[in-house]
Amino acid sequence: MTTRIHHLDCGTMHPFGAPGGRLMPRRMVAHCLLVERPEGLVLVDSGFGTGDLADRKRLGRPFLSLVRPELAPEQTAVAQLAALGHAPDDVTDVVLTHLDVDHAGGIGDFPHARIHVAAEEHRAAMDPATLLEKRRYIPAQWAHGPQWRTHEAGGDDWFGFSGVRALGDDVVLIPLRGHTRGHSGVAVRTPEGGWLLHAGDSYFWHGELERPPAYNYGLVGFQKLMAVHEKERRTNQERLRELRAGHPEVTVFSAHDETELAPLL
Repeated sequence: MTTRIHHLDCGTMHPFGAPGGRLMPRRMVAHCLLVERPEGLVLVDSGFGTGDLADRKRLGRPFLSLVRPELAPEQTAVAQLAALGHAPDDVTDVVLTHLDVDHAGGIGDFPHARIHVAAEEHRAAMDPATLLEKRRYIPAQWAHGPQWRTHEAGGDDWFGFSGVRALGDDVVLIPLRGHTRGHSGVAVRTPEGGWLLHAGDSYFWHGELERPPAYNYGLVGFQKLMAVHEKERRTNQERLRELRAGHPEVTVFSAHDETELAPLL
């Protein structure tokens, strides 16, 4: 049973083209969750880790130039957990929406945790099939040999989403393919009985889930450029709009919109 949930920014970014906020937001975040349970802590996404700060070049010049992450030591998940009184070994499980650099960078700071990810996403990262996949994944982030727990799609239903995998009673991995080959959402039951849905990079800006949708066109172009399955990405965005409109007991948020993070802190 979940006893408490913390919302963390594990990697503030200042995208190129942000002045004025017309092409890109001025600030983006790496929204992660720390879930406290009696049996141990669960981290949902991990942001940037200490290894990324120690060797910034491994993130790649294009990423550093275009996304411009702060890479502040105090923003790493391991530092924020320490500030809350937790040791790295208190984290028993890390559940990832996908394995892009700004989501998986912190897993090396929790070497004893089980790392949960969709099996198709794990295959994409370990054996990339396209130039886009070869460029987006950073093997150095998992060079420590994580305790992978991969999950094939298929199984339960969750608010109309099929093929989900429950990781206990309060954490659910939900297929939301499009941004990457095995991209997933992660749903966490709150202590009050509602749900949080970390939708990862299924969308980047809150306006995309409005009806009618509103867009930041710099982000639209970026999402199309990075999508492995663009049609499925757009389909899943519409499903998320329906979820948000029809189920107020579910709080949906993306990984990078600071305006969605702020009211949850």
